[in-house]
Amino acid sequence: QVQLVESGGGLVQPGGSLRLSCAASGISFSRSSMAWYRQVPGKQRERVAIINTSEGTDYAASVKGRFTISRDNTKNTIYLQMNSLKPDDTAVYYCNKLGGVVWGQGTQVTVSS
Repeated sequence: QVQLVESGGGLVQPGGSLRLSCAASGISFSRSSMAWYRQVPGKQRERVAIINTSEGTDYAASVKGRFTISRDNTKNTIYLQMNSLKPDDTAVYYCNKLGGVVWGQGTQVTVSS
């Protein structure tokens, strides 16, 4: 069964950094494009970063130049390095494979002074 476990969130001041991790099981990880998403209450979940099987990446305009997605196929894990964080980055962050329908519990990121 598919399981996605996100971790690494927390409270950080504006301008700070966090590194999120997502451990995946029950999927063909090395053959899957993976992505990070985020959601704030009352809004749709948005995709912020994606990494394909060749480690090509793409980012939402709002995070480009500040966030970096990476993957470790030996650990079935993806990461999201978030730098220069802003209050608008506050959200629950989720990971999933492209087209996945089972979601994890997410990890809360709060950017506030």
